[in-house]
Amino acid sequence: MTDTELLNALALMRVEGVGDIVAKRLINHLGSAEGVFKAKKTQITAIEGIGEMLYNNLKNTSVFALAEAEMKFIQNSGITPVFYLEPDYPERLRHCIDGPVILFSSGSIALRNRKTISIVGTRQMTSYGADFCRKLIEDLAPLDPVIISGFAYGVDIHAHTIAMEQNLQTIGVVAHGLNQIYPKPHKKYVAKMEENGGFFTEFWSTSNPDKENFVRRNRIVAGLSEATIIIESADKGGSLITANVANDYNRDVFAVPGRVTDKYSMGCNNLIKSQRANLLTDAADLIYMLNWELEEKKTKPVQKQLFVALEPEEQKVYDFLQRNGKELMDIIALECEMPVFRLSSLLLTMELKGVIRPLPGKLFEAI
Repeated sequence: MTDTELLNALALMRVEGVGDIVAKRLINHLGSAEGVFKAKKTQITAIEGIGEMLYNNLKNTSVFALAEAEMKFIQNSGITPVFYLEPDYPERLRHCIDGPVILFSSGSIALRNRKTISIVGTRQMTSYGADFCRKLIEDLAPLDPVIISGFAYGVDIHAHTIAMEQNLQTIGVVAHGLNQIYPKPHKKYVAKMEENGGFFTEFWSTSNPDKENFVRRNRIVAGLSEATIIIESADKGGSLITANVANDYNRDVFAVPGRVTDKYSMGCNNLIKSQRANLLTDAADLIYMLNWELEEKKTKPVQKQLFVALEPEEQKVYDFLQRNGKELMDIIALECEMPVFRLSSLLLTMELKGVIRPLPGKLFEAI
């Protein structure tokens, strides 16, 4: 993206009446942000949903002064602006109608051809939620997913820190400009996150972490992700907004169930009950529903161990595969007389032990 186009794109986003959807409509019709400002009245008003008032607003040149100031901040702060038509713009977010025209990023983010999941939840995380979140990410680590969250207290920062412990790329989507960090106590995590991941925002350096920004931020969290996971939530909360947005984007949503009497399981239980989220009990549920294949992570290869100790049910499955060769999960469940949800968990555990491997078409074989 040239400096001229960046300046015009920034200016366009400051025009009254122009949001992400309208800006994309204008740019798509007129070829570029610069082309929008140079267009004649008849060209602008001929676009569906665009009227004379918006054309008049485009003549307000004061937006360029604001754009120039923000551009200077971007250049002086080492921030990378990513335009929605550029190859580096996150592919999943590109398909969201209200995705940001420009994302601002810091760090070393690399999302192309990567598995991406968002993990969100209450700021008042319980030990139950913390333990589940840790085990989930540790079990998913061999697949090398990118862990996305909102860098807030509670579930968000817990997911980020565990991802860093597992050497996974992790991205914080923040509700303010990249000239500040909120909440301030999380500043200690910034450098480590930017080593393998970093931060995204759509907000300028003039934006503070205002309440309404967090709602807008949540759509980016959902839009970046193949699936959104709600660890814990009360009956109302920002993570439920993220879940609803993910559903609107036709993305998979998972929720961790809890006791009906637990305050911070109410939101998750309601999502599951209303069929707005899949029930998530372990990593195997996620892997099965997303049709992920376990791949060896280069830094932590999974190798078959000598004299691996198998649980009785694992041994039963292993012996069956040894006798029958490649087999479908449903057939394994039928012949080994166990429910599919239990088998999927066993297969993941056995895979991590290096005694079986998945094959295309939901087939499995013993090693």
